[in-house]
Amino acid sequence: MFVDRQSAGKQLGHALTPRRFNNPVVLALPRGGVPVAYEVAKILQAPLDVLVVRKIGAPINPEFAIGAIGENNALVVNQLVRRQLGVSDTELERLIARAQVDLDRRISRYRHGKPLINLAGHDVILVDDGMATGSTAAVAVTTLRAMNPDRIVVAVPTASEEAVDYLEGLAEEVISLETPINSGSVGQRYERFNEISDEEVENYLNPEFTGRFVNGNKAAIDQEIEIPLTHGASLSGNLSLPQGCMGLVVFAHGSGSSRLSERNIAVAKALQRDGFGTLLFDLLTEQEAQDRRNVFDIELLAQRLITARDWLRNQETTRNLALGYFGASTGAAAALVAAANDHTIAAIVSRGGRPDLAGLSLQLVKAPTLLIVGGRDHEVLELNRYAKKHLLCRSDLQIISGATHLFEEPGTLSDVAKIASQWFRKYLASSQIVSHRSA
Repeated sequence: MFVDRQSAGKQLGHALTPRRFNNPVVLALPRGGVPVAYEVAKILQAPLDVLVVRKIGAPINPEFAIGAIGENNALVVNQLVRRQLGVSDTELERLIARAQVDLDRRISRYRHGKPLINLAGHDVILVDDGMATGSTAAVAVTTLRAMNPDRIVVAVPTASEEAVDYLEGLAEEVISLETPINSGSVGQRYERFNEISDEEVENYLNPEFTGRFVNGNKAAIDQEIEIPLTHGASLSGNLSLPQGCMGLVVFAHGSGSSRLSERNIAVAKALQRDGFGTLLFDLLTEQEAQDRRNVFDIELLAQRLITARDWLRNQETTRNLALGYFGASTGAAAALVAAANDHTIAAIVSRGGRPDLAGLSLQLVKAPTLLIVGGRDHEVLELNRYAKKHLLCRSDLQIISGATHLFEEPGTLSDVAKIASQWFRKYLASSQIVSHRSA
């Protein structure tokens, strides 16, 4: 018997702590599973998200699942339970249609257009407040299989033996703190089992309230750093690593701006909220920046990115993080040159960049590259189209309608951040964790 979902989540989290997981991601089954999963994610220091699944309730008792539907058109029906309750094909179709309406509403409300965390290369811990029949969790596992996680572990405070047996044939592991022979409804195993509202779910997931990632999205590391150069000088920077960091994005500014670029800082903060670490640093020393020619010295800027990469690989807190580049203006060309033939760079994003200045290096880039350009930045748009034709790696060109070169129009920079985050989530977060030391 559990007091409430929060206490059950803490017990479950502590039970999971001794186990070894590969880049764990905690996924909650809303609504009741969200408070439990939040406590688990906090204890494991893992990212938290939801997988939206809706039970197909029995005609007489809607809380009793005869099946479930999920994202990507997943469907599971417990045919034995269905026959026992005498649910006809026509009645089943009506119940599925009613569940689909609520599923679509929840996806819209909980996600706000954001995609699910990229699960490739991660162990997924699927959490609910309990399982009676296992149908809801079964459709969740079916949905997750298409997303290529390393392993799927179903973890709940309480479950019936029937549900555990059912899920053991679908998931790599099923963990339940208690398994009553006749569990009845899940709510009977809790002293307090209140209804969870959509507002409460949103509060658990809202980065502005508690954070999509644990510890209220407060950065685990947020510090000023100095990257030494061979001639005794150094480059100043700011390193931020949120809890559950999914990868590290190194910013390459251009056109003479610095680590204090307001636009790059805005994008960096958005990426941090989505679980990515960021490094903003000066590519030039104060003396070098006084010579305008250095701003357009792509080889010099690229070498500074390589120096930053090597420095990060020698730091305890960052050496095992997958790396990506975010370049603006000439910094985008520098990022592409630095990434040429570098298999340790997992993804690149260019904002209003000059990738054409990368020259022959374009054909040597291996990392998936996204080019973002304002729709009203006509000259730069054509230069990006030229560059995309010469990129041999996976690439895409995204045009922000109504935006000019500096993305000063309302909402356009937010669009840049959103698209960049999606790209990094797809290619950086899913990249294998690497461990390198510079020679």
